Formats: sequence, structure tokens, C-alpha cells
Amino acid sequence: MISGGFNLPAKAIMVQGTGSDVGKSILVCALCRIFQQEGLKVAPFKAQNMSNNSYITVDGREMGRAQVAQAEAAGLQPAVEMNPILLKPTGNNGSQVITMGKPLRHMTASEYYRNKNMMLDIAKKAYARLKEQYDIIVIEGAGSPSEINLKDSDIVNMEIAEIADAPVLLVTDIERGGAFAWVVGTLELLDSDERERVCGIIINKFRGDMTILQSGVEMLENRINKPVLGVIPYFNDIKIDDEDSVCLDNNGYKSQFMNSGNSNPDKASIDIVVIKLPRISNFTDFDLLKREKDVRLRFVDNVKSFGKPDLIILPGTKNTIGDLKTIKENGIADTIINFVEEGTMIIGVCGGYQMLGKEINDPENAESDISQIGGLGLLNAITFFKPEKDTYQIKARMYNRNNIFNDIKGDMTGYEIHMGETKLLKGLSPFLRITERSGKDISMVDGAVSNDGNVIGTYVHGILDNDEFRLGLINYLRENKGISPLLRNDLITAKREKEEQYDKLADLVRKHIKMDMIYGVIEGLKN
Repeated sequence: MISGGFNLPAKAIMVQGTGSDVGKSILVCALCRIFQQEGLKVAPFKAQNMSNNSYITVDGREMGRAQVAQAEAAGLQPAVEMNPILLKPTGNNGSQVITMGKPLRHMTASEYYRNKNMMLDIAKKAYARLKEQYDIIVIEGAGSPSEINLKDSDIVNMEIAEIADAPVLLVTDIERGGAFAWVVGTLELLDSDERERVCGIIINKFRGDMTILQSGVEMLENRINKPVLGVIPYFNDIKIDDEDSVCLDNNGYKSQFMNSGNSNPDKASIDIVVIKLPRISNFTDFDLLKREKDVRLRFVDNVKSFGKPDLIILPGTKNTIGDLKTIKENGIADTIINFVEEGTMIIGVCGGYQMLGKEINDPENAESDISQIGGLGLLNAITFFKPEKDTYQIKARMYNRNNIFNDIKGDMTGYEIHMGETKLLKGLSPFLRITERSGKDISMVDGAVSNDGNVIGTYVHGILDNDEFRLGLINYLRENKGISPLLRNDLITAKREKEEQYDKLADLVRKHIKMDMIYGVIEGLKN
């Protein structure tokens, strides 16, 4: 056992990868929980994250969801120092740049690279603040450190490793094939001092008999003169928030079923469809739904995949007008309208809520060069964009008028990330009354509910993480189908579920990697 609380400068270890989506985020999450279990004050850090899956901190600042999960695994409240730069892609021409949790401006890739020194300085200062507070920092890289066309402008891989003087674990994904070549090639393209900083290799997502892999591991170690520190088996029974919607691509629908709480999701009583918008954001808002008993949740991006859902969800998006235009052109919009007219329930969250109204106006072109577009017309409401973004953690209660969830009396929590304001027109009732924003008491309405309660819109992300609301929604859908209600004891408890999953992940990784060797390369930590 390691004893924490030593009075040395913070130490660091960094996780880099041979490419994107090889398992860096999940390994950082596991290490954060392992070090936390050992009594160490540990924090995650990623200098720059590119993702539309974001979160709002207690002080109203925006950061990537991956570092939120890592902070939770470390037993911490998320803070923007853990992810000082967040890039939110808005299309093919650039990203909104968030620095220290606040929007800076939209930048093209070339403009962002021209501002490398400014961005690096922001990252260095954030890291320095973490270093003062924690025993150890677990740093995550991005993509690959050996993209030779990007190395000069890379501020998230080896440059950060050097600043933190951190040993590097190099992770590769063996499921994709070619993992050994990927490792050799990555190391070959690094400078000699960068190569020296890599202390070992982690092979991720291995299926099958370890004895078959052993000869390959030995050959790899001889070739690169570095140890393989672990082989992590493929798993689909541990539920940790995915970093970005890349998990929905390349057979992503199948993986969503595999992560379901049902052993046979095709036979689930309740079928929920989430529209997979081109610039979908905060898709993890719906993770707990897919883990619930007797619920199937599917992401669809074409009309043929709809089936006959009991609930349609229009999620958030980083480009509301552009994505609304897309679903009008590909027939999804008309399909949604037809289902709702036939009695299917729909919930719109954030950008999805804006789409449900009569029209969206962007007079200052805050989001796109389209100044006005008609909505789906399912709610009698009009949205106006504004240049400033609202970012708050909130508490709210049901508005208690024409609301199918009126039995829910307590506070609910969530967060807002939006640039628009939606005006409710005649005959439309609000959905929620917000009672607190970023710790300050307030009284204001949010969202809208149709007269029959079947069309709901809200700006509140994370609403489905509230257990009582989720239970009410599931049972409303079950009642509509004449199915007996789900009992409270059958429902997942969100907070307990997260803690159990982080512990489960830590146990698996601890079992399959050589933690004694990892402790050995972190100066100041002894097993």
C-alpha cells in the first residue's frame, strides 16, 4: 500500500496513444481511481480536448466530459484546470475555442495553430495550479504523438510531457489489427529524447488466449527495448461515459446495444430512438436510459432505421441550424412529425428543443450564416440566438401545469450550455422552474410542454440522470403500452452506479497491468 500526503512536488505520469480512440481516456480514468484508492491526492489533466460532449462546472465553466469522468474517478469535483482548452467542432471549417471554461472565439485550424504559444501558455498555467494541489497528475494525450505534419503545433502530447517531466505510457488498440506495427512505427517517428520518455507499452482491447499473444509481446519488447506493462482485455460490461460521438460510428449502433442493461435488447418492451445529428453533442445525456431494465436505446441517422419507437429524443448539437437543415433534407424531420402526430412522445434537449419550435432566428449569425429557418412546428415557440453562451449548473422543479411528471416534487439537477433563448407563444406551458443557477437562488422557467404532454423541450442537460425523473418517464412509456410500472428498486441509482463502475474498472486494470513498474517510474512513489 502507498501512503499519500507526502510533501514533494506533484509527480506526473502521462498516457499517450498510437492513435485516436485506442483507450487513453479510459486508462487515465482507471489510474485516477487506482491512485485514489491508494490514498493519493490525484487529478487528471488534458491540455486540449476536441469534443462536443461537454459539461458545466459548479462555477459555470465548460470542460470536456472525459476529464469529468476522470475527476469523478479521482473523487474530485471537476474543474477547468483539468481541461484548460476545449475545441468544439462546428463543421468542416473550424471550432469554437473554449479556454479556461469560457468561449474565446471561433477559429479555423490554421488560425488555432498560429496561436500555439498563447494556447500553450494557458495549458502550462493550468497545469501549474494542479501541480500545487495534488500528489500526482495523470495526464492524457490526444491522437498520436507522432503525427509528423502536426508535431510543430502539438501542445497536448510530448510538449506537455516535457513540461511536466512525465514518463509516458503508450497505449495501442490490438482489436484493430496491426498493433505491433503501430507501436514500432509510433516510436520510430519520435525524436530520440521523446522515445526515451516512453517507459512502457499498454496493449488494450485484447480478446482471446493470452498465451497466443505472449510470443508477440516478447518480440515487440526485444524490438523496441521497452517493456509491455500490461494487456487489458476487451470488455463491454463496464459503463464509463464515452469521450465523444466517435463511439457511435463504425458499428456504433451495435456497441450501443452491447452496452445496454439488457442481455437481449431487441426484446425490450420500451424502444427509444435518439436522432444521431451530424454535430451531436452531449450524447451521454442518455447513457442511463440504455442501462435500464427492459429499455432499448438506439441512435439512428436515417429514416429506414426508425422502426416503431415509443420515444424519440432530439439531442443537443453544436450546430442547431445546420443539423436541422440536414434532417429536413434527409427525411428525418418529416418522419418525426408523422410519428408525433400519431401519438409518439418526443423530448428535445437544448438544440433539439430549439428544433421543436416554429422557427429559429440567428440575426447576428452567432452560429451560422443562415439567419432564419423554420422548425418542426411541434411546439408553439420561437428561438433567437445571441452571441453570449449561458453556462450554469442548475437546480429545478417541475412547473406543475399540464405536465405528465407532476408527481415529482423534489429538486432535480442538471446544467445549461446554450446560446439561444426560446420564447413560448400562446397556449404553451413551461416544463421546469429553475430555482438555482451556479449556487445562486433564482426563479425562472425553462422548456415547454405541449397540451397533451407528449412533446417536451428543455435546455437542461443531465435531466435523465435524476433517478425520479427517469423512473417517471419510463413508467409513462410503459403505461402507454399497458405494461406494469417499473419498481423503484429495479431502477439504477445514478450516483451509486458511477462509483461501482469506476471501482470495477480499477479492479480490472489493476489486475492486468504491472502497477509496481508504473509506481517505479513515478519519482517519489514507492510500492
